[in-house]
Amino acid sequence: MAGGRTVIGGELLMPLGACLAWIAGAVLGTVAALWIWRNGERSRPDRRGLMTAAASSAMWCLLSAMVGPDHVLSIAASSARNLALIAAIYALFAADGRNASLKPIRPVIIALVLVQLLQPVLGLINLNAADPSALSGAVFEVRMVIDMLVSIGALMLLHNLYAGAASGVRPLLRWTGIGLAGIFAYDLNLATIAYLGGILPEMIGDARGLFAGIMAVLFALGMNAAGPRVQFNPSRAVTFRTLSLLLIGGYLAAMVLVTKALALIGGDIARTSQIMFVLLALGGAAFALPSPRLRGWLRVTATKHLFQHRYDYREEWLRFTRTIGHSGPSSASLHERAVKALADITDSPAGLLLMPNEEAQLELTARWNWPTIAVPAVAAEYALSGLIEQHNLVLAFEEVRRGIDHHGEAAQVPDWLIEAEDAWALVPLLHFDRLVGAIVLARPRIERQLDWEDFDLLRVAGQQLASYLAEQAGQQALMDASRFDEFNRRMAFVMHDIKNLVSQLSLLAANAEKHADNPAFRADMLVTLRNSADKLSALLARLGRYGAGHVNERDAFDLSELARSIADRLRASHPVALTREEPVLVMGNREALEQALIHLVQNAIDASPAGTPVFLDVTGFDLHGTIEVVDSGCGMSPEFVRTGLFKPFVSSKQGGFGIGAFEARELIRAMGGRVTVESREGLGTRFSVVLPLAEAARLLGGAPTPQSPSQEVA
Repeated sequence: MAGGRTVIGGELLMPLGACLAWIAGAVLGTVAALWIWRNGERSRPDRRGLMTAAASSAMWCLLSAMVGPDHVLSIAASSARNLALIAAIYALFAADGRNASLKPIRPVIIALVLVQLLQPVLGLINLNAADPSALSGAVFEVRMVIDMLVSIGALMLLHNLYAGAASGVRPLLRWTGIGLAGIFAYDLNLATIAYLGGILPEMIGDARGLFAGIMAVLFALGMNAAGPRVQFNPSRAVTFRTLSLLLIGGYLAAMVLVTKALALIGGDIARTSQIMFVLLALGGAAFALPSPRLRGWLRVTATKHLFQHRYDYREEWLRFTRTIGHSGPSSASLHERAVKALADITDSPAGLLLMPNEEAQLELTARWNWPTIAVPAVAAEYALSGLIEQHNLVLAFEEVRRGIDHHGEAAQVPDWLIEAEDAWALVPLLHFDRLVGAIVLARPRIERQLDWEDFDLLRVAGQQLASYLAEQAGQQALMDASRFDEFNRRMAFVMHDIKNLVSQLSLLAANAEKHADNPAFRADMLVTLRNSADKLSALLARLGRYGAGHVNERDAFDLSELARSIADRLRASHPVALTREEPVLVMGNREALEQALIHLVQNAIDASPAGTPVFLDVTGFDLHGTIEVVDSGCGMSPEFVRTGLFKPFVSSKQGGFGIGAFEARELIRAMGGRVTVESREGLGTRFSVVLPLAEAARLLGGAPTPQSPSQEVA
């Protein structure tokens, strides 16, 4: 016999394991009681009750290991432990000054104490009975009922204690509450199983001591001065993986239960059904588990129900900085990385970066994972950019589609964003209250509504991205200024040399007029020299034209006639066709516009395959005349159009200087016009040059004085 049980061969391991579990519980309870006595906060009202409960638990475990858990001494020690725990619960109600609130439930506590005191009484009755075996069954059932009543009452008190506690006191109750609830919940389940089964489960019953010792350690942890600050905060990654494992475990358990149930039916139908179920279950698992949508749903559900905040801000910040800082020869541009960094926060699969042009209109600058959406040349008018800049407004397009309007933004959102079902939100990028850009986010795989936490985080992330983009723009401006300075220094020497050459040629022409003997030679020499001097003077004027210069001299001329002359001049080297030739009189400088258009047409020819025509289209509409240069060449990326096309010293051609497009735009601006560009990689490019109609300029009192490039907003 060992502890009242028969030992047969290998069955000795179970009583030995039970004895060791009771001894471990006694050791843990003793250590916890000593810790509370020496290191526990003396101001805690539950200190004495928990210390007594830990000591009683240690005594109960020791007696159970020595004489067995059913001995009257063990039962008395267990009752003493429960009474100490009830006293600790009563004392915890005073932790936040709620002694008065305990008055209505004091009868419950008194009843629990009286019921608990019946346990040792029953043990004594059974011990002193003439025939203990006759009463053992009834006594056992009454003991289990008493344990259930005490456990239920204690759990009810703990629920009222924690639910009614102030938010500042709840951290104080955390570890102690877990320990108390664990002990009584364990006892409730054990007593219920024993009462229904008529016998105490050996494995669960023998583990009571070890479990009680572990809970006593939680008492000590809660009594430590640092205890309330010790929190169990699993990371979101651990939580998501744990939930995934639980789902997989539930799935496997369901498979086992169904297959076992089908096996009980028996027969060929049952076996066939069993095989079909297994195959269907495996197929469903193979389809569902790798699904990004399932993982996204699990992440959203866990975030919504398990965490106070939707985002793990530390992880989001680390990922954000890694994405922005990941630069290199093979990495994406800063503009694309900015879109990705913001899209990763909301699990958006794609995004667009829009940035304001000189007229505060938003234009496409970069796209990330969104090649299918068609974005017009002017993505949004200045009214929308001004509105989101003024209010730092994050636009939720679902609200706009439902007619919800906060600051009048519904009327300003362009139609292409409303019609794009994947467009989900627009986030402004503000730097010192100035709009640097805006990012359009695609709809996440798991659809949800934007809330206040999304708005706050997206605004802050947008401001951070704006600072990065503004810093890059500042660095680029410094580099351009440095290159311009070097260019100007070189041009100063060139202009000086040309001036000397012009002076020498002019002097030679003057001397030839006076000293040449041969009249025919003299006449020919004079024509040649004067033509050379005129050409050099024109070159000198062109190099120094970036002030006001002759470009400000404007006259009315026919835009169609100019387009026809350019087509005739360049048609010999490449097909150039006019789609419309209706007369359109515009106001500007014909010579400067011809020079700019020749450059644009030549670029279109260089980009087009051999034999593919370049088209010139001339139209007049409202107060402006427009000439468009359209090619079917390789096209340009939005980022290059935004940041490189009109930047001096940046060229997509091998060996190009990168000043032709810049020069063309400045010439057209100087005469009061503007240039817009639409380009798609692999499809082609459209340059549109817009000038005021001559009649409109006259009605307005003459051509307006243009701004110099240095006065315009970059």
